[in-house]
Amino acid sequence: MAEGKKLAGAGLRGQVAGKTALSTVGKSGSGLTYRGYDVKDLAEHCQFEEVAYLILKGELPTQAQLDEYKAKLKTLRGLPQALKEVLERIPKDAHPMDVMRTGCSMLGNLEQEDTSVLGVFPNQEDCVDRMLACFPSIICYWYRFSHDGVRVEENTDDDSIGAHFLHMLRDEAPSELHERVMNVSLILYAEHEFNASTFTARVCASTLSDIHSCVTGAIGSLRGPLHGGANEAAMDMIEKFKDADDAEQGMMGMLERKEKIMGFGHAIYSESDPRNAIIKGWSEKLAADVGDTVLYPVSVRCEEVMWREKKLFCNADFFHASAYHFMGIPTKLFTPIFVMSRLTGWAGHVFEQRADNRIIRPSAEYTGPEIRKVTPIAQR
Repeated sequence: MAEGKKLAGAGLRGQVAGKTALSTVGKSGSGLTYRGYDVKDLAEHCQFEEVAYLILKGELPTQAQLDEYKAKLKTLRGLPQALKEVLERIPKDAHPMDVMRTGCSMLGNLEQEDTSVLGVFPNQEDCVDRMLACFPSIICYWYRFSHDGVRVEENTDDDSIGAHFLHMLRDEAPSELHERVMNVSLILYAEHEFNASTFTARVCASTLSDIHSCVTGAIGSLRGPLHGGANEAAMDMIEKFKDADDAEQGMMGMLERKEKIMGFGHAIYSESDPRNAIIKGWSEKLAADVGDTVLYPVSVRCEEVMWREKKLFCNADFFHASAYHFMGIPTKLFTPIFVMSRLTGWAGHVFEQRADNRIIRPSAEYTGPEIRKVTPIAQR
């Protein structure tokens, strides 16, 4: 079998499936860029709304453009009553990613994208801005109603999407540190080239489907534990260890039993995930802020063991687990935060696909029986 066919048969890894001007992964500089900007540079100097603007519109905004954009997003946080009624019917034990999937789909029913002219999408940016503003409201409204019996007020006056999310979740405006960490986290997760959920969105877009269908499909792909959810799995693991030495012993046992350990290694990066060092630094700051002496040292020891034993590095998800925990975010809401951020990348790719579209329809290598005759049913 040709090498190309081997690669195609292994999850399309290594195959070029299209063009994009949105990001590079595993290449120059830090290993991750958005429209030519190093993610480290963006995380240090920008707010998430600036990065969303960059991904969706092509360039970083001026101060006036940013102010206008944030003001627009603030007006779009409220949820339609019909959507609230749907969210109130979703049970407490539902998977939060199913809540996001249903919320996005219902929003698409209530506020449909204009697809009346084939291949023309005049309000696609407005639809995405609406989702960007109200996705935090969707997950927090469901969570607070199903878990606390509270109909949370989704029209907060917080300056940023991250602060808006934390405010609804905790009934109080977040600290400056927490808002800053949320901004950084959302920036780090915003875009990542042709990952599984993004490719799902592009396949859907290539059929000229509506933006809500594209994003709903992407959420479905991100729901899978091999794509999203690694930070949740990491949290479930590290919170079981009582200290760093216990973590080392536990990790060695897991390796010996050949158990799957989430949050390490990456399909594209070969030496390190550039996002890890950034969020690790913020996790350390948060640990100091809350006086933690267990969770952060446990996380560091896990990182050391995996590198020493397997030469596997932490990906972006691993230290996100402790960072989110220190901010009081329930573990089950970790992956919906990913949705709130990656929406920008998904939408940017949908815009690109629509601008130069051809339906995505790969071929398959057939491995079934050779041609054969149908045996009459009485003779089978």
